Amino acid sequence: MGKLSGKAAIVTAAGRAGGIGAAVCRALAAEGADLFFTHLYDYDKDIYPELADANWPERFAEELRGSGVKVGHMNLDLGLPDSGAKLLEAAREAVGLPTVLVNNAAYGIDADFRQLNEDLIDAHCAVNIKGTFMLSALFARMIEAEQAAVAPGEPGGRIINLTSGQGKGPMPGNLIYAATKGAISVFTESLAAELAPLHITVNAVDPGATDSGWMTESIKQELLPAFPMGRIGLPEDAARLIAFLASDDSRWITGQIIHSRGGF
Repeated sequence: MGKLSGKAAIVTAAGRAGGIGAAVCRALAAEGADLFFTHLYDYDKDIYPELADANWPERFAEELRGSGVKVGHMNLDLGLPDSGAKLLEAAREAVGLPTVLVNNAAYGIDADFRQLNEDLIDAHCAVNIKGTFMLSALFARMIEAEQAAVAPGEPGGRIINLTSGQGKGPMPGNLIYAATKGAISVFTESLAAELAPLHITVNAVDPGATDSGWMTESIKQELLPAFPMGRIGLPEDAARLIAFLASDDSRWITGQIIHSRGGF
């Protein structure tokens, strides 16, 4: 019996074998959580062409089922209208009422002030702001409706957002991504206060620079001296923290932006 046995979780953007989303799914499954994850092949093949694999999500689902948990998944663009409602409906049908939501999905294209344009701004805002905000709100409304039918304070829930350390310093060349991720941090703090009476905690994790498959050897060598622990962050580092935040052990932690960066 793991710490998440009997619970169901949603993890967005778990479409790549070496990504943070996949590591989170593995960590939650290891603690007994049933899982529903999203992926978006069209985005991955454009951004990570050497890593994208249209057949990988179902193979990954089978891997997770090996932990003895129920697993479902869907290809979903969280920037599209009604995507949050569709996701919650599909997840509830596949694995039951989800009480853990990990907002890992993000849209990110490097752009400095010369490259910035309206289409890029809209694309970032559609996923990073609108997608995250609406999915979180719909998730909380679902739990609130469930509480009306059972004992007050039950079932409660966990919302865990991913940020990118934009509050720790400037991110030149990545203007709109940094700004939209900053919006998630502000949203996290205010939503936590609103949802506390429902026993839903809301926190955010900044994993720092993480080797999730995108780093070249030259990038790794450039970043390594900034890590006092002598290694670069791995997806599993973020996943362990997120599994803790998803558990009952974290019930008294809410409204926090946790910079888990290995001292970076």
